[in-house]
Amino acid sequence: MKFEDYLKPTEYCDSDHRKIIAKAKELTQNIESPKEKALSIFHYVRDEMKFGMYDFVRASETLNKGVGDCGNKANLQIALLRAVNIPARYRIISLRKECIKGVVSDMFYNEAPDVIPNHPGCECYLSEKWISSDTSFDRDLLEAAYKKGIFSKEEIPTIDWDGESDLNTLHYWMVEDKGTLHSLDDLVREAEKEFEELPIDKDQLEMVIRQSNEHTNSLRE
Repeated sequence: MKFEDYLKPTEYCDSDHRKIIAKAKELTQNIESPKEKALSIFHYVRDEMKFGMYDFVRASETLNKGVGDCGNKANLQIALLRAVNIPARYRIISLRKECIKGVVSDMFYNEAPDVIPNHPGCECYLSEKWISSDTSFDRDLLEAAYKKGIFSKEEIPTIDWDGESDLNTLHYWMVEDKGTLHSLDDLVREAEKEFEELPIDKDQLEMVIRQSNEHTNSLRE
């Protein structure tokens, strides 16, 4: 198997950005095993990059923000993995929108389509196999969601990953597995074109996102 496509940077997965390289080196300092490197990156992205709704941006921008939605977190995770020479790719699935009910504001939820068409998760190549390692929800948010009855253990049994078996956090709500991609750049451009046709202006959208993130942050308090 050739891994060049799963190691190289793209426009949005800018694994060659100096801040991505520096953070990847910091997270994997004195670690030899690819598995342990991947675990260190996983825990950083899962818990230090808090879940919040934002436009899709370059991995380096997500790193600067310290927050991102599922796609931005997966994109950053993949960039960090590629920066330390671990092949990584996107697994694309569609999801029922119930997967975000309660963790986003009611207004944001009501505006969302019934099926979220392209949810990207991270897969990395370890021990001669591809393994899913989804970082969608940070631990603080999930623990709060459990306590408030937003999610059950049946819906999300765990967000812990051992570096050996698949972790697909939102599998309970999956509608379709759309396969894998080495780059999200084309999907992002298509989504931007579709957004331009929506009956909502930029200021309205920013207000909805801001209110939703205030709701999400309040859950952690």
